Amino acid sequence: MSSDPLCKKRRFFLKSSALGLSGMLLPSMGNAKYNKSSLTIGYLPITDATPLLIAHALGYFSQEGLAIERPVMVRSWKVLTESFLTGKFDLTHMLFPIPIWMRFKQGIPVKVLAWNHTNGSAITVSSDSNIKDFGDLKGKQIAVPSWYSMHNLLLQMGIKTRGLRAVIKSQSSKLEEDEVNLFILPPPEMPTALLGGKIDGFIVAEPFNALAELKINAKIMRFSGDIWKDHPCCVIVCNENLINRNRSSVQKAVNAIVRAQLWCTDNPKEAAYLLSRDGEGYLPVPKKVLEKVFHNPEKSSLKHPQWGVKRIGFQPYPHPSATEFIIKQMKDTVVEGNIDFLKNLNPSAATEELVDDSFVLKAIGEIDGIEKSLAREEKVEIN
Repeated sequence: MSSDPLCKKRRFFLKSSALGLSGMLLPSMGNAKYNKSSLTIGYLPITDATPLLIAHALGYFSQEGLAIERPVMVRSWKVLTESFLTGKFDLTHMLFPIPIWMRFKQGIPVKVLAWNHTNGSAITVSSDSNIKDFGDLKGKQIAVPSWYSMHNLLLQMGIKTRGLRAVIKSQSSKLEEDEVNLFILPPPEMPTALLGGKIDGFIVAEPFNALAELKINAKIMRFSGDIWKDHPCCVIVCNENLINRNRSSVQKAVNAIVRAQLWCTDNPKEAAYLLSRDGEGYLPVPKKVLEKVFHNPEKSSLKHPQWGVKRIGFQPYPHPSATEFIIKQMKDTVVEGNIDFLKNLNPSAATEELVDDSFVLKAIGEIDGIEKSLAREEKVEIN
């Protein structure tokens, strides 16, 4: 891997095998400029982006001395990833498996700076269906937002425990009894597809689960945090060259994001309002939908109520144990395309190369109220 890919003219062909990005040529990042006090931020209209958006809404970035315009909303992982690679966005949130694929398969110098949030996703099905458990997904059509997503990973972990197999087929293809057919669908299209009977369920980030509950009377089969306690989902990423050339700005940005995470934890209702179209309009959904996202699940809806699971949580430290677990699980997760790059990938060494926790450690050390414990045991229970 080149130590400074920005010095080379490169084009990256992203196939649908990765992230559900259909045939896309990406121009060189060679013109990106990193010696600046202003940074650009891109995001998808999902609650995974919350800390980035709240940090902007509350003026935390400007208080840190950064000139950051209003974050730019895009509609797909394809556009967000392309914009990051071409230098349009300096900071973004990404589904955690995406930077793993980017760095170790595509040779892109991406760095994970911190976790953006925990949990924040669910498996949603029609309220009139008989689907209550992973075993009931046999022979069903289930949508995921990206092959390289926590959603695909968690879903496949669940169906394996019931003796089922994930397959990727045309929706018109006949399925065997032990098969669950998976395919990519943009998150905004999922509730409508469920309502129209085109799919049997979906797993995705909020607010689309809450939106489906409120708008089409869908039901939650399982919250993601009730499968893997306080799991990471989206992470904050930047280009390694930005770190090398402007550590000060990166540190200021992480400081602001960590402050925003603490504020969201202490002020969930206010966060819902600010994000909503009734507030600052970062997300195109009403406050009522987001209040449901920021409200903890009823214990009766959880398999593990003793965990104290939050529907969405905020914790910035990128625990190495979680990253290593994700890499191990990715090796056994069905996706379109070639995943040979994962075969010889050492989880511990890859974690050290991918994640730069120096910025978040400094931020945590200087901000009161943030959990400072660095070690944890991953708790994963399907039943």
